[in-house]
Amino acid sequence: SLQPPSSHFWLGTDNLGRDLLSRVIYGAQISVIVGLGASLLASLVETILGLFSGYLGGKFDLIMQRFVDAIMCFPGLILMMVIISIIGAGVDRVILVLGITWGIGGSRLIRGATMTIKENTYVQSAIALGSPTRTILLRHILPNIMAPIIIQFSVRVPAVILTEAMLSFLGYGVPANIPSWGSMLSGSARTFMFLAPWMAIWPGLALSIVVWAVNIFGDAVRDILDPRLKGGI
Repeated sequence: SLQPPSSHFWLGTDNLGRDLLSRVIYGAQISVIVGLGASLLASLVETILGLFSGYLGGKFDLIMQRFVDAIMCFPGLILMMVIISIIGAGVDRVILVLGITWGIGGSRLIRGATMTIKENTYVQSAIALGSPTRTILLRHILPNIMAPIIIQFSVRVPAVILTEAMLSFLGYGVPANIPSWGSMLSGSARTFMFLAPWMAIWPGLALSIVVWAVNIFGDAVRDILDPRLKGGI
């Protein structure tokens, strides 16, 4: 146990003698699956709620926003802990809870962007010509709000991974026998951080690389899909 990096154990071993390279590689699928899965679900939820709430307005928007206010009044971590304690822990349940909770809160930004695009001349022209609501939402509004959706997705991925780490540390996230970068940082690495710093360095480095890569990828996709940036480099 606690062997430093060597030719036999490239990244060293932890306090139980487990190879850190194997755990970092295996933990990648857990952290990335939770981060991407929950972020995709949150983007879907916030897009649906924000589009319909911002475009339809009226009583539907009033009721929906009061529901969003009620959810946002609760502390996010405590709310997730309560829900997971009811439905049980697990990777799929963590993705479901994080995706829905973050999606409801993020719908406020998509609603504001939808209300801004809704007032543009081309949208009003489509309404005057009798275009169906589905066409207006999918062809005129959704492409013009892809930039904030993609930015929120790229920013949310690392936040979701860190939230999963907090939940796993408290016993409400991924089970302890399944390695993830978050649990590797918050578990025994805190105890042996000064004695064996490689236990915290390698999971943290892997997490930093993924966060950087997702942000770069989000910027690139935003530049490709945003109609206002077409024609540029």
